[in-house]
Amino acid sequence: MPKLIGYIGTYTKGDSKGVYSFTLDTDAAKLGDVKPVAELDNPTYLNLSQDNKNLYAVVKEGDQGGVASFSINPETGDLFEINRQLLDGASPCHVSVDSKNHQVLTANYHKGTIESFLVNEDGSVNPVVSVIEHTGKGPHERQDKPHTHYSGFTPDEKYVVAIDLGVDKVITYKIDNGKLAEAHTLLVKAGSGPRHITFHPNGKFAYVMTELSNEVITLSYNSDTGVFTELQYIPTIPEDFTENSQGSAIHISNDGRFVYAGNRGHDSIAVYGVNQDSGELTFIEYTSTEGSWPRDFALDPTEKFIVASNQESSNLVLYARDPQTGKLTLLDSKVSVPDPVCVKFLSV
Repeated sequence: MPKLIGYIGTYTKGDSKGVYSFTLDTDAAKLGDVKPVAELDNPTYLNLSQDNKNLYAVVKEGDQGGVASFSINPETGDLFEINRQLLDGASPCHVSVDSKNHQVLTANYHKGTIESFLVNEDGSVNPVVSVIEHTGKGPHERQDKPHTHYSGFTPDEKYVVAIDLGVDKVITYKIDNGKLAEAHTLLVKAGSGPRHITFHPNGKFAYVMTELSNEVITLSYNSDTGVFTELQYIPTIPEDFTENSQGSAIHISNDGRFVYAGNRGHDSIAVYGVNQDSGELTFIEYTSTEGSWPRDFALDPTEKFIVASNQESSNLVLYARDPQTGKLTLLDSKVSVPDPVCVKFLSV
């Protein structure tokens, strides 16, 4: 297999230039070829179209923020900006795109909103068609107002799901030509601060990472109604760990057997086994991220590896992944990228 191409979204408050690409040589089990491929402010989160033709990045520009669209050279990984759509105020923290590359969503932590954009054939993004503003607050000191941290599509793309850390809600929206209308709201444990979600491949279960309570919430999902129901809360850090830790990313293997959750502060990835009948999780192990503040990680397309990004120590970490046990083995932690946040791979 040729080298796999991945991308890193970063904070540009330090040495970072914007979006970086890297390669993973799966034969040699090595990361390399780190280089900047797009200069822009705070492209902290990225997503890729399923056909590998386009990359979408959140972007800050002066007093505005929004989404930038790029075309991808699939041979070299180089990016070429097509256009950007900006709104007044802080930039978003998350971006996603549907499987047909027809609709892009952003989530805005500071504004407590989600935004929907329609996409043209050439990958350019049209002006915003729907802006949903959340309301409310929670009991935690960081829950003074809504803080939307994620917006994405359900597996069948019938609904959009938004995760709001500030109001402890998982909200599903119906979609009508890019316009969003609320379908259902699940209020999770007060003060838990839900952050990101990942769906089981069977579409019946989902897993929410909480940032404030450091837990994974196991949910059942009804794809007909868009309704989520709580099944389980399981901690992501040891009971005796009392220092500051905040949940970050959550991902599931394609076979639905293992869930991985990132901990910033405990600086680890927690590994869980999945009961295929009930959807519930069983803890397997913690693996150190060999650095500080692991903001994100990704399973590579072969799922034989995981690449994690440590924001505060500016390093990427490569693990081998055992597909039978789910366990991770450290291979390398010395690859430098300034202030890395998000990790994404081109599909194969």
